[in-house]
Amino acid sequence: MQISKRKHRKIRHNRVRAKVIGTSAVPRVSVFRSNKHIFAQIIDDISGKTLISSTVKSAQKTTTKGAKTGHAEKIGEMLAKKAQETGIGKVVFDRGGYKYHGRVKALAEGLRKGGLKF
Repeated sequence: MQISKRKHRKIRHNRVRAKVIGTSAVPRVSVFRSNKHIFAQIIDDISGKTLISSTVKSAQKTTTKGAKTGHAEKIGEMLAKKAQETGIGKVVFDRGGYKYHGRVKALAEGLRKGGLKF
């Protein structure tokens, strides 16, 4: 039986999610990567609420030039800035079943550059 790439990613994501839990003090940064874009959101798993999310339609994101990894780093920096404004300084990183490589790594480095610790 052949399992698709998407199902393998979900299996890896479930394995990561069993270990990574976000609280109100230390929320979780969840990453979703599509072919064109990358999305990140900061989630409190205890209350089940999304505290901060990144949207692709932001005017600042659409004006950035360059490759997708460059966009991912900018998104990380903007998300970290929003988190700092709301008083979030420390998070746990949920890579979403993706390899810590390329755009996911660039997003994490952008979050660190923006001042978040994880």
